[in-house]
Amino acid sequence: MSLQRWVLDLGNTRLKIAPLQESGEVGESIAMEHRGADLDALAAGLPPRMEVAYLASVTDEGLRVALLDVLAARCQRISLARTQRRWGDLRIAYADPARLGVDRFLAIIAARAHATRVEPGAPVLVCGVGTALTLDLVDAQGRHLGGRIAPSPTLMRQALNQQVAQLSSRGGSYVEFAVDTPDALASGCVGAALGLIQRSLSDAGSRLGTAPVLYLHGGGGEELRSLLPQARWSPRLVLEGLAQWAAIEKTA
Repeated sequence: MSLQRWVLDLGNTRLKIAPLQESGEVGESIAMEHRGADLDALAAGLPPRMEVAYLASVTDEGLRVALLDVLAARCQRISLARTQRRWGDLRIAYADPARLGVDRFLAIIAARAHATRVEPGAPVLVCGVGTALTLDLVDAQGRHLGGRIAPSPTLMRQALNQQVAQLSSRGGSYVEFAVDTPDALASGCVGAALGLIQRSLSDAGSRLGTAPVLYLHGGGGEELRSLLPQARWSPRLVLEGLAQWAAIEKTA
């Protein structure tokens, strides 16, 4: 097997991995659940040898270090992506950029690159739906204007189930006014997420004088996709941002 460059996104629930093509585009990706998984089983899903591994991680230190140990045994080089105060014309609003999750940073990079190609000059609102729901607003000049963090619908359901066992953490469908408990739970938790996203779109439009392009990504985004027809569904946004990080890091 020839050595290759790979991008890896270690989130709170899943590890996403994909090869980098010669063009710099992200190849076919796979996602592996890591909560409760045996590290050896997770490692078995990785390529046996890699030239370079570009890693973005927002999970706990112990798992990140364990994955780095696994990668060290099969990689010639490992590059750990970190949030930067500036990236081209992008300027992060946080006083301490390190406190902005690197997954959010990379998703912003990829969303802005896509918007520049298809709708030059448009502001973007980037929404990630994983364990948490995150929103980040960036204006047309590349100024990050801040964001929001809330529980995702999945985490809301899990939290309710932990406190009230009869409220299931799964099942049900979104409807406007439910007539049974599973649908009411699904509708309430998904509806809370939709409300935050729609409020953010409205606030952003008022602030900027124009509606931002909404980008939706993350493992929980599929559940919201059909209910947000204006959103640009970009499930691999973090990996695509990591590919751009890799392109700059390679030439540095």
